[in-house]
Amino acid sequence: MITWLNKNFSSLQPTRAIVMRALRHLRPADRKKLFSEDIPEMRTAEGRWFEAIVYEMILDLSLKTDLILAVVARGADGPSKVRRAQLGQNGLFYSNIGDIKVRGNGQDLAEVDLMLVDHTGALTFGEIITSPADLKEFEAEIRYKKQLLGYLYGQPTVPFLLISSVDISRTAVVRRLLKEPDNILLTTPTCEDLKSLIRPRDLKRSPPRQIRHEKLISIQDIAPRRPFDYKELHDERLQSIVAAVTSQKGIEKLGTPDEIPPIVKKVLFGGLYPSAVRMLDARYPIQIKGKTYDPDAIQKQFSKVVLAVNIPEYRPIIYLRTRDKKEYLKMVPSREGGFKFESRRTPHMAGFFLWLESIRTSLGAELTQELLDAFPAVHVSPAPAAGGS
Repeated sequence: MITWLNKNFSSLQPTRAIVMRALRHLRPADRKKLFSEDIPEMRTAEGRWFEAIVYEMILDLSLKTDLILAVVARGADGPSKVRRAQLGQNGLFYSNIGDIKVRGNGQDLAEVDLMLVDHTGALTFGEIITSPADLKEFEAEIRYKKQLLGYLYGQPTVPFLLISSVDISRTAVVRRLLKEPDNILLTTPTCEDLKSLIRPRDLKRSPPRQIRHEKLISIQDIAPRRPFDYKELHDERLQSIVAAVTSQKGIEKLGTPDEIPPIVKKVLFGGLYPSAVRMLDARYPIQIKGKTYDPDAIQKQFSKVVLAVNIPEYRPIIYLRTRDKKEYLKMVPSREGGFKFESRRTPHMAGFFLWLESIRTSLGAELTQELLDAFPAVHVSPAPAAGGS
């Protein structure tokens, strides 16, 4: 299927009919922003519109070959009512604007721009981009999605389509991805060229909502083939980290492949008891916008302190639950040692926020110290000796 797409994708040029049809996937407010003078707003709307154009192109192409068995509905073709994120949700779900999400225990593990099923029943996913600027984390993100979908659907290989409105074929990241035989790059005309096919007054028309298409299927039609309990996998990974650290095998043991599927990206160890908060503050100072907080200030301002770690880099994170707002402050390792404020986590990140809210206090000072001592990101690198290279 991807070989056929690689050969035939360029034969379908986006027409005015296709780009107009793609407008049905944008909310009225986003359609208005397509010609906005506010550049960031315009680029965001343009990105969503381009995703919709590619989807419409793939729908048209699917009718020309039996190699594409089905296209998974998204955007306006998703359901009008969606299930809100809840603890215990695992598998594929639609967001309120029709994006395809993979959830684990309610939190969004990945978002997939495009999903196809080939003539053998195998799943292929696509990523749709309009700029070469955000490719720093892109490679790791694609590898994770391949692992995740491969695990869910029992596929040793998961083909991947990268579809771009700019030529990114020479970038190092894309060249590395294209060395793998099951990855391809498809390029379209630029967003400026596509936008020349419509006029601002076209945006005032009400485009049709859902369409009928013989190859459209819903995510309900592609339920994961493997039982998937993300919380269970998370807790297995948590126990394996604690066992490695407390047995003095430390960080070296943590990177060793084991029987647990490598799809858990973050482990939430638990909330810290007051003794652990005092230890944390003494060894790894907490700084928020230039101000260092002592244990009393932390306990006064925050009702919960949660220790987590990102995998595979084993970068520790502290989440501080504010007492006066429904939010967590995300604290990450600073170059000076300890933790600094990075961003906020609010109920907008529904599944992950619910998971943080469900965390109970369970970590004492000794285990917290052992864990943090094992994670290299919270330690200050020693200064080089005078005259050293």
